[in-house]
Amino acid sequence: MNPPSVPLPPAAKRWLTPVELVVLGAIWGASFLFMRVSASDFGAFALVEIRLALGALILLPFTWQARASLALAGWWRLAGIGAINSAMPFALFAWGAQRAPAGIGAITNSMTVLFTALVAFLLYRERISVLRSIGLCAGFAGVAVLASGKVGGASVWPAVLAGTLAALLYAFGANLIRRSLVGIPASAVAGATLLCASALMSPLAIATWPRAPIGVASWISAVLLGVVCTGAAFVLYYRLILRIGAPRAATVTYLIPLFGVIWAWLLLGEALTASMVVAGTLILGGVALSQQRTR
Repeated sequence: MNPPSVPLPPAAKRWLTPVELVVLGAIWGASFLFMRVSASDFGAFALVEIRLALGALILLPFTWQARASLALAGWWRLAGIGAINSAMPFALFAWGAQRAPAGIGAITNSMTVLFTALVAFLLYRERISVLRSIGLCAGFAGVAVLASGKVGGASVWPAVLAGTLAALLYAFGANLIRRSLVGIPASAVAGATLLCASALMSPLAIATWPRAPIGVASWISAVLLGVVCTGAAFVLYYRLILRIGAPRAATVTYLIPLFGVIWAWLLLGEALTASMVVAGTLILGGVALSQQRTR
C-alpha cells in the first residue's frame, strides 16, 4: 500500500505539485532546526531513537499492509538498510547539530544526490557523464569551503565531516534499496527500515538517555522531528513520487538547504556566513549539473 493517490484535474496538478515540493522542502529543512534545538538536551542517540520510533509509528499502516512482501525481502536486509539509511546518518546529523549551526547540516545533506551517483559508479559501474563529473567536483569543493569556515570563531569542520558522512550513507542506502528491494511499496520500505533502525538504536538510546530534566522546547522539537519531519514527510514524498516520478520529486533537494538556513536565521538567529553561501552555491550547482542527464 502506498499513500493514497487521488486523480487530480490537470489544472490542480499544475499548482499542487510545486506547493507540495515547497512544503516538503520546508519540512525537511526544519528538521535541522529541530535537531539543533533538542540535540544538546537529549544527546544524539536518544534524539534519534525518538525520531525513528515516531516516524515508524506514522508509517505503520503502510508497513502492515505490505507485510507479506516485506517478509519475502528478509528482515535482516531491512535491518541493514535501516542502519545505513536511517539510524547512522540521523545520529551523525544530530551529533553535528550539537556542534554547529543548523544550516551546516542542511547544506551537507545536499551532497546525497552527488554521492548516490558516485556510489552507483563504484559499486555497479553506472556511467558518470561529463556534466555529472563536473558536478561531483563542484560538490566536493563546496564541502571543502564549508569545512574551512568558522562560526563565532569556532571551526565547524567536525559537523561538516559528520554531515558529509551522513550524506554518503544515504547514498549507499539509496542504491541498496533500488537494487535489493524491488517490487516492494516504497512507503512500506520506509516504515520497515525505520522500525528496524529504531530497534537497533534502542540499546544506545537507553544507555545514554539523559538524566537531567529535558526542557519543553526540546521535547516539542523531538516530537515534531519524528512525527512531521520523518513520518509525515515520507508520506508526502511518496505521494509526490506517485504523481510526478522520483527524478522530479528529488528536486526537493534544492529547497532543503534554503529552508534549513532560513528557519535557523528566523527562529534561532543563526547568521549566514560567507563560507556557507559559497559552499551552498557550489554544492547545489553541482547537484543541478548532475541532474542534467536525468532530464
